[in-house]
Amino acid sequence: MIGEEPTNTDPVQKLRAALHDKAKSAPNFRFYSLYDKVYRRDVLEAAYARCRANGGAPGVDGQTFADIEKYGLERWLDELTEELRTKRYQPQPVRRVYLPKPDGKQRPLGIPTIRDRVVQTAALLVLEPIFEADLQPEQYAYREGRSALEAVQEVHRLLGQGYRAVVDADLSGYFDSIPHRQLMLCVARRVSDKAMLHLIKQWLVAPVEETDERGRVHRTTRNKDTKRGSPQGAPISPLLANLYMRRFVLGWKTLGHETRYHARIVNYADDFVILCRRGADDALAAMRGMMERLKLTVNEAKTHVCRLPAESFDFLGYTFGRMNSPRTGGAYLGARPARKKVFSVCRRINDAVRKVPTFARPEAVAYELNLVLRGWANYFCYGTYTPAFKIVHTHACRRVRRWLRRKFEGNGQGYRQYPDSYLERELGLLNIRKLPRRFSWAKS
Repeated sequence: MIGEEPTNTDPVQKLRAALHDKAKSAPNFRFYSLYDKVYRRDVLEAAYARCRANGGAPGVDGQTFADIEKYGLERWLDELTEELRTKRYQPQPVRRVYLPKPDGKQRPLGIPTIRDRVVQTAALLVLEPIFEADLQPEQYAYREGRSALEAVQEVHRLLGQGYRAVVDADLSGYFDSIPHRQLMLCVARRVSDKAMLHLIKQWLVAPVEETDERGRVHRTTRNKDTKRGSPQGAPISPLLANLYMRRFVLGWKTLGHETRYHARIVNYADDFVILCRRGADDALAAMRGMMERLKLTVNEAKTHVCRLPAESFDFLGYTFGRMNSPRTGGAYLGARPARKKVFSVCRRINDAVRKVPTFARPEAVAYELNLVLRGWANYFCYGTYTPAFKIVHTHACRRVRRWLRRKFEGNGQGYRQYPDSYLERELGLLNIRKLPRRFSWAKS
């Protein structure tokens, strides 16, 4: 882990620990010799291994990991090292694809070539421990040892401490809106190495390629022309996004808003809420003013003040608000999996069952569903989750029974032929309702 004494002789981890320790002990120090670390052979090898483990589709050149290894990984790394050492390296265009969002819209995703992903990951290995020392405790995204679930717990904790007026904020296209000049100033505050700064700037202005419905390829230079944007999907983008959001989080405290409104920020990537004890409307106005100065756009349609317990709000897949205990009937402020996340996993269950052909073994259906159920349940295991788990489990069992009826041409709903006990014991279907409780304080 960054900042801890390396427990082995891994030179990359030793390098990262040394960079972090220096950054932590000298908050105003600017690192002047970093670029040569990017093309260090052990760093590039570690970067390739990380990219290989993450997998992912090829970029605009169509090159896959299998192609690289067939060509010869050592040879490929030798050539990449020489390109970086002689400063002949130039990033290739980013391939843009679109992923569907739950609201029917599409989220743009940039896929760099494997070559560019490896170089970006190498740069990330060098830069991450430096900037980790500067990121604020309110920031939970893309950080070693931190998670979205911890951000959820922090929101719940603050609500319990009386922060009941919440600015539920939303930014429009955060990643595509980050201004390059201001972002590079954030980087340059810690990095004086011109070659490293030039490398980052190249990635920010790289062209984007996308293929239309007719198969025609279009290349744009929007980021270069508008001087804004960091493509989602690039390994370096999460660090840059965190770095720019740090300006807002730190500025909120420096300008006195945290004290003035008793207002605490909880941030995860481009999602954040401001929990206030008073002056929530003024806090919202202050946030708008800061975002305007940061050249970011507040999505007014999705940004509002929510006052608990009369109202509720969603954050990172959870709904926070008034809930009633089924045992005592008493009300409490709690967190539960958001309804749209329950509907979303039910749709994923449907898709998982559909892709299993009826000639497959019944255990194959349980296997596919368990992949979906385990990941979903591991995240939505906080707060009042029992009702949501019951809905999801019931839906999963219903879909498996339907598949079994099609396979064996059965009649009825299949409850007698295939009870829950059969699905669990014989097929191995995961019953998320029986998973051990991870949080002893979570109400159910």
